Amino acid sequence: MRSFLPAFALVTLAACASSPEPTIPTPPAEPAPSSAPAASAAPAPEAPAPQAVAGERLAADTPKTTVAGNSFIAPGGWTMTVKGKATLLEAPEAGSRIVLVDVQAKDADAAVALAWAAYGAEVKWPLRPTIDAPDKDGWTRVRIYDYQTSPNEKRGVSVMTRFANDTWTVVIYDMEDAVGDKRGAQVSQIYGRLLPKGQARESFAGKKANTLDPARIAALGKFVETAQQKLGVPGVSVGLIQGGKVVFAGGFGVRELGKKAAVDADTKYIIASNTKALTTLMLAKLVEEKKLTWETAATGLLPSFKLGDQDTTSRVLVKHLICACTGLPRQDLEWILQFQGLTPDGALATLGTMQPTSKFGELFQYSNPLAAAAGFIGGHVAFPKLELGKAYDEAMRTRVFEPLGMKGATLDFKRAQTGNYAVPHAPDLDDKPARALAAVNDAVIPVRPAGGAWATVNDVLKYVQMELAEGKLPDGKQYLEKDVLLARRAPQVSISPDATYGMGLMVDKKWGVTVVHHGGDLIGFHSDMMWLPEYGVGAVVLTNGDPGWYIRSVFQRKLLEVLFDGRPEADTEIATMGKMYFEHRATERKLLTSPADAAASAKLAAHYTNAALGEIKVSRAGAATIFDFGEWKSEVASKKNPDGTISFVTTVPGMMGVELVVGSAAKRTLTIRDAQHEYVFNEK
Repeated sequence: MRSFLPAFALVTLAACASSPEPTIPTPPAEPAPSSAPAASAAPAPEAPAPQAVAGERLAADTPKTTVAGNSFIAPGGWTMTVKGKATLLEAPEAGSRIVLVDVQAKDADAAVALAWAAYGAEVKWPLRPTIDAPDKDGWTRVRIYDYQTSPNEKRGVSVMTRFANDTWTVVIYDMEDAVGDKRGAQVSQIYGRLLPKGQARESFAGKKANTLDPARIAALGKFVETAQQKLGVPGVSVGLIQGGKVVFAGGFGVRELGKKAAVDADTKYIIASNTKALTTLMLAKLVEEKKLTWETAATGLLPSFKLGDQDTTSRVLVKHLICACTGLPRQDLEWILQFQGLTPDGALATLGTMQPTSKFGELFQYSNPLAAAAGFIGGHVAFPKLELGKAYDEAMRTRVFEPLGMKGATLDFKRAQTGNYAVPHAPDLDDKPARALAAVNDAVIPVRPAGGAWATVNDVLKYVQMELAEGKLPDGKQYLEKDVLLARRAPQVSISPDATYGMGLMVDKKWGVTVVHHGGDLIGFHSDMMWLPEYGVGAVVLTNGDPGWYIRSVFQRKLLEVLFDGRPEADTEIATMGKMYFEHRATERKLLTSPADAAASAKLAAHYTNAALGEIKVSRAGAATIFDFGEWKSEVASKKNPDGTISFVTTVPGMMGVELVVGSAAKRTLTIRDAQHEYVFNEK
């Protein structure tokens, strides 16, 4: 099951891309405040296993090859079985598999048919239109085949073809949604490290960096402007640092569609999950002040802190609060549908209902409420007499924003949205850029340490400058001890063989050089900050429109190409990604009936309720059917699923794709799911 538009891919990973590569790229998930009791786990029916010989269970991530000799990394804990031309990788949870099949065929369609035969599984789902993807890492003729599963199957099925050395390699993704989400980093590892026989990924290790002179800066600017035009993003602000100096800070485009005011280096944007690194910087200052250590138990600082699992609670140290390593999964629907009146205390209380779905330290799983707890606990330590939110705000002002000279940075949404600030945008149902439903971004306020800061390019450049100077300010003053600063980059959990997550920071060595970075995504706001410690180079990218996540993610590759004269891949990649994105939207749009089917709409109750997510009121305005969630509302389209069930899907720009499935029982219900949880709304 896949939601209508990537904009509701629960807007991850704040920059932590862990979604499986075979699907259409989606925005990284973002701060997920929670305001209600934990949802129940959403079990999925197990798919029948194909006939295969006994496999090898891997104790750790292990380099392997396919039958044709293509290299990949098989994840630890998975079982690998070779069956003829097929290499089957089964997750520890039975019934979820990735299959790599090497075949000789006349074209991609024939290769796919042969791959399914080699796998031995039944292809029972309608095939959506295929989408061609860019050549990459020595692979050509890359094509994505996406199958329309029904929401109640709780399963994703897709295929990707690749061609090299006169052989097709077909990758089948056949996984329960919950498993794919939980093990997303491992899935991405399989895809990301799959290389043709004899092929090595381009590496910039040991190369001298070029000077970012006017010509090279212009190349980066052209990349941004071209991407902006292809994706329909109204404004992008960019900053560059080299050798301790800002070599560029400016903007491209406008703050708001239909108005002339341009974005620049002083335009305020929500920086979303980039806030996490600033939150851990505040904690680092408290470590330096000896008010806590990275090894201090969270409950020792705030006795009311707890998780749904008592054993996990007892083992959570300060460093674990923001390491994405405690086993808590994303649980985002509560903040999207139920955030009115939520306070920091309420957000922390909700943590007590959240259960880990993997062992402590076992898997990379991103939890925004837990990251919020890190900031609120730090604020409480600094200002124990203040309310948690005010304490955090004051700790950030006194220990981060003011010392670094981040004059535009603020956690106050009202203050931020005055003067020179950007407005969020997203495509409408007809793919025209429009103002996005900005109200949902207010949901991050009660969990703002995870993603609620507003800042300008000039503000974030000052932070990056300090990181590159290992704790020193431009005047030479030591703002923070080097060892305390760098501890935030130490690996706490593996994302892939090339990347680790520390405390609100990722360290990535995909192209042979160290890139420290983080990104952030909320409705209509997508940003990234990155720096190369060995080369003294840093960059900041802030955008005000969906799908700006492509610009901020591919910009890193473009920067490396410009610095090291790398292969020119980024321009083609961003163009193809944009094409894929809009082709995917067009395909999904054809599945929808808008306005919603009148007969299906007439069968809806007027009022539904769920203990965790609140209420939905159903109304009509002419031919339109409206779902009012309280905090926000949207017209909905209807969709008939392959199994005969009916879904209603929101269509408001920025929050398109919230899908609710009509129940089949006598009592009227609507069911909504994220990957690892489901919630049933009952007629009130």
